[in-house]
Amino acid sequence: MMRISKKLYRILYKMATTLESGFDKYYLAEDVPIAKIGHHKKWMPYVAEFGNKKGMRVLEIGSRLVTGDHFKPYFSKAEYVGFDIYPGNNVDVVGDAHKLSTYFPENEKFDVIYSSAVFEHFAMPWLVAEEIAKMLKVGGMLYVETHFSFSSHERPWHFFQYSDMALKVLFSPALGFECIDAGMSNPMVGRFSSLADEYLKNKPIKGLYCHSSYLGRKVQNVSDFNWDKINLTEVVGNTKYPEPQKASNT
Repeated sequence: MMRISKKLYRILYKMATTLESGFDKYYLAEDVPIAKIGHHKKWMPYVAEFGNKKGMRVLEIGSRLVTGDHFKPYFSKAEYVGFDIYPGNNVDVVGDAHKLSTYFPENEKFDVIYSSAVFEHFAMPWLVAEEIAKMLKVGGMLYVETHFSFSSHERPWHFFQYSDMALKVLFSPALGFECIDAGMSNPMVGRFSSLADEYLKNKPIKGLYCHSSYLGRKVQNVSDFNWDKINLTEVVGNTKYPEPQKASNT
């Protein structure tokens, strides 16, 4: 068996990964923003810098140790509260996030609320968004990370996948929020399988990203908020559905 030197191996490995990276770029989507501050595995220092101070109150929604991520140590100087639907390690309050505010005194608010890999499991996330707005102080920070493209998990309670725009709609100015950063992270390479319909078999799929995230600040209290009374333009910002492409005359 032929042996190669460590130096040659490093050169060949670098060439292979460079080629692979160039190949993977084919699957990116130009119109999809990549999260800058809220990028997966990189967001917590930013949030902790804001919230890890004496007198600050921090709420984690979905705090039970399931995925291996443990964020409580980042808030050693603040008052941390872990909330989850089941009791367990790192859970202080057990309850349903759709009724979050009912588990705390009326005047009890938080400076930071965050949630990681939980929103896909909420049956009615718009209600959870309202509850978060009730519990967050004006000037407080919100961070939500969930999935845009990911394998089915924890069924049957795997309800939604989210784009960055979906999260911005849930936490829009209409509900009193200002977006700091929203986008995707961790691009994926995909194709339809050989088990798909004939016209789709093995075709590549661009624009797949594992994680989507929203980082925002509550800028005002909104009294008597009601989704039924919200105008569409209030939640989609300065965007509109793409206009139909005109047929070419050539």
